[in-house]
Amino acid sequence: MSKKNKTDKRGFVYSTDPNFNFEEEDEYTETLSPSQQKLKIKLDSKRRAGKVVTLIEGFTGKEKDLEELGKKLKAFCGTGGSAKNGEIIIQGDQREKVMQWLKKNGYIQLKKA
Repeated sequence: MSKKNKTDKRGFVYSTDPNFNFEEEDEYTETLSPSQQKLKIKLDSKRRAGKVVTLIEGFTGKEKDLEELGKKLKAFCGTGGSAKNGEIIIQGDQREKVMQWLKKNGYIQLKKA
């Protein structure tokens, strides 16, 4: 049996080259300061059975910091949601509350889409 290749975050699953190795991505990227983050806030309902969510994209940094920011936003809005794959999902149309909280906490490069 040959050694199986592991999948990576870019979607590669299999290679016919026996010497192929995935390039390791730098998982330890430093989290940018709030004033340097370029976040997009938008309303989304795709693939959610018609339910509306507020989507925050563009976070640059560690997954742990993303989850922490998501937790703070969910607590402020009083709703559920999740934080994964570089984006934060907040249930409902919470764009104004999210924008208000982010500005108050030093995130100045915001774009509302």
